[in-house]
Amino acid sequence: MTTVATAPPRRRRGLTPLWLLLPTAVVLGVLFVYPMWQLGLLSVLDFRQAQVSGGQPTRFLGAENYTRLFGDPRFWSVLTATVAFAAACVAATLAVGAGLAVLLTRISRVPRLLLSLAAMAAWAVPSVSGSTVWMFLFDTDLGLVNQVLGLDGYNWMYDRYTAFALVGAVVVWHSFPFVMVTLYAGIEAIPRSVLEAAAIDGSGAWRTFWRIMVPILRPLIAIVVIQSIIWDFKVFTQIYVMTRGGGIAGQNLTLNVWAYQQAFASGEYGLGAAIGVVMMLILLVVTLLYLRTLRRSGEPL
Repeated sequence: MTTVATAPPRRRRGLTPLWLLLPTAVVLGVLFVYPMWQLGLLSVLDFRQAQVSGGQPTRFLGAENYTRLFGDPRFWSVLTATVAFAAACVAATLAVGAGLAVLLTRISRVPRLLLSLAAMAAWAVPSVSGSTVWMFLFDTDLGLVNQVLGLDGYNWMYDRYTAFALVGAVVVWHSFPFVMVTLYAGIEAIPRSVLEAAAIDGSGAWRTFWRIMVPILRPLIAIVVIQSIIWDFKVFTQIYVMTRGGGIAGQNLTLNVWAYQQAFASGEYGLGAAIGVVMMLILLVVTLLYLRTLRRSGEPL
């Protein structure tokens, strides 16, 4: 006597992915949802050092912290600086990463291996260690860069834009390997016949890159750009370490560093939390764009 296997009910099959996602959802809920809830709650409270020590009761302020934040001209100045700094870092990271990705396809095996190892080493260095090494290289009195360039006693952190440029260089140094490896993998996936046909038609290297590689790699480039925006918008370690907390008179502040100063240096935990919520909402919009790009490119979410 033979038995015929019956398919599970459609409703049970529909619930199977949800059950498989449940462990991950629990972990993410503990690590992300609860802290975000606490951050949002803290942003609508009067929570300062007096409340932390128990000397005064916690008061509900509603949107007062946000009104105070949006009414502060310094917020808009720091927000503008943060957006400009992140945009410059993303553009430089993409340019360096894409250029080295193309270079990897045109050099022999040994140089390609050495370049890849050097890039991975830059990626693996902790942000604090890397920033400290760069600060030593650009030190006013003992820095190797000043000695080589003959700039006796030049302080790279004195000028606002020079300081931002130096910090941006460190951010790009930490970030370009991700772009390089990702785009190199995409270039290697392009059929050789397409590139050979372009060469036969007389297309040069620059024209081939812009007219053939870039359109094919556009979904991958979009993902890399959005991911870089998320990383560079919330840069904290490099700026805090290299500018010693935001630079002279706060000239190199970004939203992340400013939130830290308000919360832990000034004891304005509610205001610092409000800055964090604003940053979270901005990055949430970027993340939604990232997920939309993943869906359009056919990547699994």
